[in-house]
Amino acid sequence: MRPFAFFERLSKAFHDYPSLSKILVVSTISGGGLIVYSEANPSYSNNGVETKTRKKKVVLLGTGWAGASFLKTLNNSSYEVQVISPRNYFAFTPLLPSVTCGTVEARSVVEPIRNIARKNVEMSFLEAECFKIDPGSKKVYCRSKQGVNSKGKKEFDVDYDYLVIATGAQSNTFNIPGVEENCHFLKEVEDAQRIRSTVIDSFEKASLPGLNEQERKRMLHFVVVGGGPTGVEFASELHDFVNEDLVKLYPKAKNLVQITLLEAADHILTMFDKRITEFAEEKFTRDGIDVKLGSMVVKVNDKEISAKTKAGEVSTIPYGMIVWSTGIGTRPVIKDFMKQIGQGNRRALATDEWLRVEGCDNIYALGDCATINQRKVMEDIAAIFKKADKENSGTLTMKEFHEVMSDICDRYPQVELYLKSKGMHGITDLLKQAQAENGSNKSVELDIEELKSALCQVDSQVKLLPATGQVAAQQGTYLAKCFDRMEVCEKNPEGPIRIRGEGRHRFRPFRYRHLGQFAPLGGEQTAAQLPGDWVSIGHSSQWLWYSVYASKQVSWRTRVLVVSDWMRRFIFGRDSSRI
Repeated sequence: MRPFAFFERLSKAFHDYPSLSKILVVSTISGGGLIVYSEANPSYSNNGVETKTRKKKVVLLGTGWAGASFLKTLNNSSYEVQVISPRNYFAFTPLLPSVTCGTVEARSVVEPIRNIARKNVEMSFLEAECFKIDPGSKKVYCRSKQGVNSKGKKEFDVDYDYLVIATGAQSNTFNIPGVEENCHFLKEVEDAQRIRSTVIDSFEKASLPGLNEQERKRMLHFVVVGGGPTGVEFASELHDFVNEDLVKLYPKAKNLVQITLLEAADHILTMFDKRITEFAEEKFTRDGIDVKLGSMVVKVNDKEISAKTKAGEVSTIPYGMIVWSTGIGTRPVIKDFMKQIGQGNRRALATDEWLRVEGCDNIYALGDCATINQRKVMEDIAAIFKKADKENSGTLTMKEFHEVMSDICDRYPQVELYLKSKGMHGITDLLKQAQAENGSNKSVELDIEELKSALCQVDSQVKLLPATGQVAAQQGTYLAKCFDRMEVCEKNPEGPIRIRGEGRHRFRPFRYRHLGQFAPLGGEQTAAQLPGDWVSIGHSSQWLWYSVYASKQVSWRTRVLVVSDWMRRFIFGRDSSRI
């Protein structure tokens, strides 16, 4: 009986100590070998029932630049990611103007969102549209894009621990009558496909018999509203498409086609260097693209668009197709959420420098739907002085000042931008300038008034980040890295000191790094403006544009497809079929 008593004690040990992971026991009974093996689960509840460690649930709304970048970078298996979006793919939006004219195929610029997430991150996707965010109950309410029930659209709710809002923005019509009904937008792949079909339809309709010359000209008059990068690139792509490909197929339409670009400001491409703006306007004039500056659209109907000049004159222009590219507006779900949290008077969600929605600890917002509300130095100047004055002497020694200034520059990026704009090498130059302006020569200590005098102008460098894919992608990458290091930084904060509290912030604030911008102008010429005020215009910049846009594709599949589309266009021309 002794062997059985031994196994009873062994069984009791497994029950009393479930944390034992692996035990191997070898004994001999009647000359035979007996092996006993046990593998226990390391996680049990108090009553001995097996449990699993619960993963934090991250709900991601949107699959644009910010959402895809966040998903691609996140590399922590302790999160469960639920992606919710009306589209199950990421689209490389800078190439949408190329899609409108067949230079690049639509399928070449999209990547299924399920292919983007890292393999070790548990990710699921729901093709649905979020129509309500409830921060109180930590739920988002969604409407499925697949199927309906007896009451209409299929609706459901999803719980979250962390919510990442990356829904982007919609085209801004400025409530101008007729824009929504009669204009094409260029925000989605479907928009580019509709524009491509409409361009071909216009040429086919103009080729039908029985039409007078005036009607044919109207059908072949293409109007672009908005002189930003998207509008300019589409106008140049359309010009090349017409003159290099379509005139060969529709020779009678060659002298009837007209492209007009309407811009409310005094110049196009106002966010670029003046040299690029002037070159673009001159090139469009040479190419026959009619650029009407200072023209504000006031009304659109099914055949005419009305625009008013700064002098108050209203002109009516007949058209065959209009592409509207004048800026972005807030989506309805974001407007509703902003009202809930007391931001109803803003154009976009206000976040702090860590991309966290103000007033919501577990909700983050990225990309075009949000804007960083950068704190002003002068608002915190008293707290900054108190934090630096460790001895409460009422003055700061140079040592105390320099000890806190590295954190101040990290917390308030406008300080560094101001120093750069003034050609100063450091904060010491700023202090010397302030003391010289005040007629003070002391350099040992400074009081709060001298600190105010030194920093009073730095807030002039606070600027809103542009609504571009480059900004959104960097924000998505930044936030994913913060999520990856969440537990580590809780114990060992790596951010700057808290000005109005104790300790340090968990993470360093988000800092946007501008990598340059391109403006394709047609005819294999592109304008490039890179960091350091480096400007290049011409054919060499076009090849740089090809290289950068190919390298920025999210996968090798899309990279190969885009490059092959460019090669096909060089050899065979653009595809003019409606498909």
